[in-house]
Amino acid sequence: MSTSNRPNVIFIVADQMKWNTLRMYSEIGIEAPSLERLASEGVRFENGVTPHALCVPARVSMMTARYAHSTGARRNETLMPPDQLHAFRIWKDLGYSTGLIGKNHCFREQSDLETIDVLCEMPHLGPPQRGITGPTRGMDWVVSEETLKASAATRSNMPYQSPGISYAISDHDLEGYTTNAIGAQSEAFIEQAAAGNKFDGAEADADNPNPFALFISFPDPHHPLEAHRKYGDMFPPESVKLPPQRDGEFDGPEVPERNKVLKEILGTQYDTEEDIRGAVAVYLAMTRMVDDAVGRILDKLDELGLRESTIVTFTADHGDFGGEHGMIGKGGLFYDALVRVPYIVSWPGGGVPQNVVDESMANTIDLIPTILQLSGVVDFTDSPSLADGDELVPAGPRVAPKFESDLINPENMRRFQGKPLPTVTSAEPRIAAFSEYGTGGPPFTLELLNKIPATNGFATVLDSLWMREAEGRRKMVRTTDWKYVTDPDEGPIDMTLGSSTARKGDELYDLKKDPWELHNVSLNPANVGVISRMRALLNEWMMDTEDTNPVPLPATIGKGPKPWFAVEKAEIRS
Repeated sequence: MSTSNRPNVIFIVADQMKWNTLRMYSEIGIEAPSLERLASEGVRFENGVTPHALCVPARVSMMTARYAHSTGARRNETLMPPDQLHAFRIWKDLGYSTGLIGKNHCFREQSDLETIDVLCEMPHLGPPQRGITGPTRGMDWVVSEETLKASAATRSNMPYQSPGISYAISDHDLEGYTTNAIGAQSEAFIEQAAAGNKFDGAEADADNPNPFALFISFPDPHHPLEAHRKYGDMFPPESVKLPPQRDGEFDGPEVPERNKVLKEILGTQYDTEEDIRGAVAVYLAMTRMVDDAVGRILDKLDELGLRESTIVTFTADHGDFGGEHGMIGKGGLFYDALVRVPYIVSWPGGGVPQNVVDESMANTIDLIPTILQLSGVVDFTDSPSLADGDELVPAGPRVAPKFESDLINPENMRRFQGKPLPTVTSAEPRIAAFSEYGTGGPPFTLELLNKIPATNGFATVLDSLWMREAEGRRKMVRTTDWKYVTDPDEGPIDMTLGSSTARKGDELYDLKKDPWELHNVSLNPANVGVISRMRALLNEWMMDTEDTNPVPLPATIGKGPKPWFAVEKAEIRS
């Protein structure tokens, strides 16, 4: 066991795993014994929300605890911008041995990659290829390259049941599938770190191991939808519980055009129920494979006596329609299928409550501040105070003196827009969570869609991808009872809508009466008050996160030393 007083950290992210794919969240989900075990050893958040329903922006936001409108990483083509303060910079400054195993899709700058001691990337199609990812560093893969490539053969040449549905059950070497390979590599990293390997080329020091921080990033259950037969046999297509549907859901005047466009592109209206069930069944099988890999990692911690000294978190970058609203895949909408994610925080040896469900709103942007508070590095407070000598201590992050450095200090920690989670820490519950999408680009309309050779299927997804990722500047606010989506780029409030105050393209869902979000009730005059309250929450959030970089605060009351600061872009360097 590590002799450090800092806990180890294992930060696990599944790619495109929606919340209700798990039975612990929904009747349509599957049993996931390992994740249920993790939840029994910690806190499960019932209403976890991603800050962005797109891979790169969600990952950058999780790693920086900042929203995409602050980092500038608002598209999948904009990876971690230079000079951001992110988790790996902080962990390295604290003396951790660090690792990233699995899908990266976040870090590209050399100065960022240098903060990761072990980098073993594994994208969706198996071993890195065609320049998709960088070289492996710090460890060799424990599964042979030949096995990895052989087990990825089907993913590299997927069958298509229709233009929009593709799935497969295969029989390759089970250890070579991406999820299992990542699980095995994570076990090896934990073993070596516990044995004192600092992954710097020096001889391991078993008597003085570093604490470790490991980011485990499973590419599954993201497309391509392919699973080993062992898991495929667990979920026969006829056993799949499909979500409720509503005929005519996308026909009314209240339906935004962007929703109609995405329904045409991703919709299963041209597919057979057999293929829909087949695709969803494979998605569930891939989810169960991820669950088994998580179990292996937890078992390894137990075997090495590290569980009590290790914070383990599990979540996803975003979700997947998985048949909801008659679609499969993802796009720039804010249904719970896409923005609500599994969310678990566990540390049995650190005082985190066990087998507790928190039903307040939570965002994955809160994970890094929570981990730092649990680790005793930073304490986040809501009220200013006076220290000795009448020095003003503002509200916000307070760094423990033994950890303060040029990088880890209150001013830099104020960059965080996420906050420690309730129940896990002493933080108060929050009534709302927020998400966003778009860069202010022009709308991708039905007229433009009809100019593409095919309006439905994977080819259409790719042909329209960049424009759809950029369109608009949509914001979502969700409480436990309501969800509101609006886009100021779609114009002012439409005064022709009678007593409704909705803007064109607004969405409002009554989550208590309509948990599957099948009825947009934004035009109902009875909901004017609800829209006003939800807009007020959005306004507060936007004002709270408006500064790209925090402005230094005065340290005294009245005329004391001026809080001088450089007006040029601040640099965060390790």
